Amino acid sequence: QVHLVESGGGVVQAGGSLRLSCAASGRTFSACAVGWFRQSPGKEREFVAGVSRSGLGRRYSDSVQGRFTISRDNAWNTVYVLMHSLKPEDTGVYYCAASLGSVLPPWTGDEYNYWGQGTQVTVSS
Repeated sequence: QVHLVESGGGVVQAGGSLRLSCAASGRTFSACAVGWFRQSPGKEREFVAGVSRSGLGRRYSDSVQGRFTISRDNAWNTVYVLMHSLKPEDTGVYYCAASLGSVLPPWTGDEYNYWGQGTQVTVSS
């Protein structure tokens, strides 16, 4: 079992930055690839960024490529996503998810076994 807790959300002006954290507990976390998803009002949940078990493999959606950076600290069981140049369309609830047994982070949410409760990010124009 893996328990995930996100933090770091908040309200920021367009062009600003935030860093989200996903703290994990559970002995199997090291065997999980991790993804960040977001859900905005009226939109479907979408993949934002993901990191492999080792931390070396990373994936980004086209909408955040070049602005977001995901990283992983396996010693502290924590995954971060550093978000720069934020836009109003980045607003949403951001969820951390873990995919047990996946080497690379899957693109789709149904391949993830564990989810956090989410943290709200609001970007004002």
